[in-house]
Amino acid sequence: MGRHVDGVSMLLFTIFLIYFSIVLPTLALKPSTKLSSTSSIASSGQINSNSVLVALLDSHYTELAELVEKALLLQTLEEAVGKHNITIFAPRNEALERQLDSEFKRFLLEPRNLKSLQTLIMFHVVPKRIGSEHWPSDESACSEHGTLWNDAVHLTVEDSGKKRLVDSAEILRPNDVVRPDGVIHGIERLLVPRSVEEEFNRRRSLRSISAVIPQGAPEVDPRTHRLKKPAPPSTAGSPPALPIYDAMAPGPSLAPAPAPGPGGPHHHFDGESQVKDFIHTLLHYGGYNEMADILVNLTSLATEMGRLVSEGYVITVLAPNDEAMAKLTTDQLSEPGAPEQIIYYHIIPEYQTEESMYNAVRRFGKVRYDTLRLPHKVVAQEADGSVKFGQGDGSAYLFDPDIYTDGRISVQGIDGVLFPPQETKVPEKKMAVKVVNKPRRGKLMEVACRMLGTLVQDSHFTTCR
Repeated sequence: MGRHVDGVSMLLFTIFLIYFSIVLPTLALKPSTKLSSTSSIASSGQINSNSVLVALLDSHYTELAELVEKALLLQTLEEAVGKHNITIFAPRNEALERQLDSEFKRFLLEPRNLKSLQTLIMFHVVPKRIGSEHWPSDESACSEHGTLWNDAVHLTVEDSGKKRLVDSAEILRPNDVVRPDGVIHGIERLLVPRSVEEEFNRRRSLRSISAVIPQGAPEVDPRTHRLKKPAPPSTAGSPPALPIYDAMAPGPSLAPAPAPGPGGPHHHFDGESQVKDFIHTLLHYGGYNEMADILVNLTSLATEMGRLVSEGYVITVLAPNDEAMAKLTTDQLSEPGAPEQIIYYHIIPEYQTEESMYNAVRRFGKVRYDTLRLPHKVVAQEADGSVKFGQGDGSAYLFDPDIYTDGRISVQGIDGVLFPPQETKVPEKKMAVKVVNKPRRGKLMEVACRMLGTLVQDSHFTTCR
């Protein structure tokens, strides 16, 4: 009897253990699942570890993940994942490493082309879930889906539905990564929207025009600074005939008509757009907000630079970063025209890149560049494997090279504000003048006779009166 009771007790105990091991985890899983789903759609941007965005950053699509980070799009994609499911068309690494044109890749990675890179990345993201089963089954059918950049991609099939396409790129790995909030399809190559392609071609044509070898300038009258003869038709990319300092003079410009260029309504150089472009690049690059503020708000230098570039001149801007500009005192900026004079000393009327300046200082030691602040020049020399401008405590190093280079305007970031050497006046030496008193005539005759008397004492010379 006792053994029977013990057997029943063991049986009941086993049943209770099985019940709790099955039911309790199920009850505990429900609230956690709800919490997980709510956290993935929270508007605060928090995403869980099972998100498709986390899967992309940890996947074998390393080249695309690196471009997403360089395009500063992590927060934008987090917000998209928090609102709805997404579909990512991820190019394979070989398409971005070896098959992509090197010049186009350099264009995408330049800081001034950040907007084009962002457009390109978001063109690969559709704010809805598109599985492999959502492709049309008929070859004549086409489904259109809007991307995060308001452009559209088109899904089609070929070979009786065996070959799936997004635009003209084949889907190599459909449903490669599947997560609750999205899916990733592996595609054979990069998708390039039309706007990015047009921007790349525009900059490439501008660079080719700026590389045209200029011809000789016409003769200029040194008295009036005007052309002695009418200037012949300028070839594309040729520099203006007059120095840049004459074009900066107040009043109507003395420079001839601008040389033909790719931009602008009259096929001239569009200097205003180029100056706006490089100022936007400074803001996107980060760390040069003070320089952009001085060019746009504190002075009218942006307008003047745009006019000079439109007339065919080229300039190189040595842009101090925000840390250097913060060291300027109120006295240095309070005098009338002080901000303009400071910036003029940082503008070189030549087109120089980091490579050209470094090669020059390596070859010649010290190089003196003209500036728009006449007659001062800025001295450049090699130091610590870089280019150093100025001398002594007021020197600055080339800190961020080639922030902006379009063939007409070059912007080089430096870590200090440059000032021209102080003009010290050499004190004039006073010539010591010996004043000789002229004796009167009578006294002069008396001195002369006394001297002659000492010489002819033995003669019968009578005393002079």
